Amino acid sequence: MEKIQGLIDAPYAPFDARGEVKLSIIKKYASMLVKNGMKGVFLNGSTGEGCNLTGAERMAIAEEWVKVSPKDFKVIVHVGTCPLKSACILAKHAMDIGAWGVGAMPSAFPNIARVEELALYCKAICEAAPGIPFYYYHMPVFSRTYVPMVGLLKEIDRLRVKNFAGIKFTNECLYEYNQCRLYKKGKYDILHGQDETALCSLVQGGARGCICGTTNYNGRVQNAILEAWEAGDIERANKMQNYSQEVINIICKYRGNIVGGKRIMKLIGLDLGPNRLPFQNLTSSEEKSLKKDLERIDFFSKCNIL
Repeated sequence: MEKIQGLIDAPYAPFDARGEVKLSIIKKYASMLVKNGMKGVFLNGSTGEGCNLTGAERMAIAEEWVKVSPKDFKVIVHVGTCPLKSACILAKHAMDIGAWGVGAMPSAFPNIARVEELALYCKAICEAAPGIPFYYYHMPVFSRTYVPMVGLLKEIDRLRVKNFAGIKFTNECLYEYNQCRLYKKGKYDILHGQDETALCSLVQGGARGCICGTTNYNGRVQNAILEAWEAGDIERANKMQNYSQEVINIICKYRGNIVGGKRIMKLIGLDLGPNRLPFQNLTSSEEKSLKKDLERIDFFSKCNIL
């Protein structure tokens, strides 16, 4: 099974001023991501407010991304939702419209507490979309699914799930990340999912493929980390990683990537609208403050370009 190389972006849900899905801006969005070196997208996940979208909205967004994306641009659709049956419907839809792959984070309730249960959850979604790769979305701080990932891979092997491709690993435990990467001599594609520690994972021999949230606006810097590492320029790679963390420190000040990051998109010229409740949008004064903080670190000379 193919292993992903490069950066996969986690795009925002595009809304109009009234908070309704705005499909018309996705073509411009896709073009911007390609221009800044992204290799694909991971739709309708945490950054994309999948939890705040109806099933019909998620399908419409997936259809539009598949429609407007270049042939070699990987469209991976996050299908995780509370009823497993609904997740399977979304997975089949993604396969039917020509998406490259699917992924899923389980809902926090009912909580999955055992490896065996999680493997069966993944197996059901894989069987709903047997023709495309599936990635488990490991982000326990959101899903509350704290089970060992190497244990999951072993159970997936026992169940012989053919299209289980790997894990989107969004967690601070780089030891566990590396153990998953080394499992059976690299059998599975373990995608690094934490922009703050990209360089650390490269040192371990991983991060050939990453799924990132800050690449929506800071993709040129994240790519620079990978490029500097490949060129053997450790000093520049470290400098770019430290700068990436500076940007992340700022977005954390403004309610995180889902809220603050989405407002940055407006500041760089691609207004993707407000967030839906329960997310609290930035006020006008907060937006001005955000812009000043970004200017202080010379962000607008380094950020993505339209």
